[in-house]
Amino acid sequence: QVQLVESGGGLVQPGGSLRLSCAASGIAFSVYAVDWYRQAPGEQRELVASITSGGTKNYVDSVKGRFTISRDNAKATAYLQMNSLKPEDTAVYVCHAARRLWGDYWGQGTQVTVSS
Repeated sequence: QVQLVESGGGLVQPGGSLRLSCAASGIAFSVYAVDWYRQAPGEQRELVASITSGGTKNYVDSVKGRFTISRDNAKATAYLQMNSLKPEDTAVYVCHAARRLWGDYWGQGTQVTVSS
């Protein structure tokens, strides 16, 4: 059974930091691309950051310079380091793993709230 389990969300003040984790099981994690999406209330899901199996990273413009995506294939875990958080970063953050022809999988999400 495939599982993606996110952790690390919470309440943080503006300017603060959080590190999200996405622990995978049941898949050959190292060959999957991993994305972090977020969805704020009343808004569409937004792709925030992605990392390919080869380690190429991409970010949405609004988080460039503040967020860093990474992966540890030995631990089958992906991370999203979020610095200089802003209230507009408040959302549920969801992990997604995908490999062409093999399928894709979603986690349940973790809530990030940025507020003073």
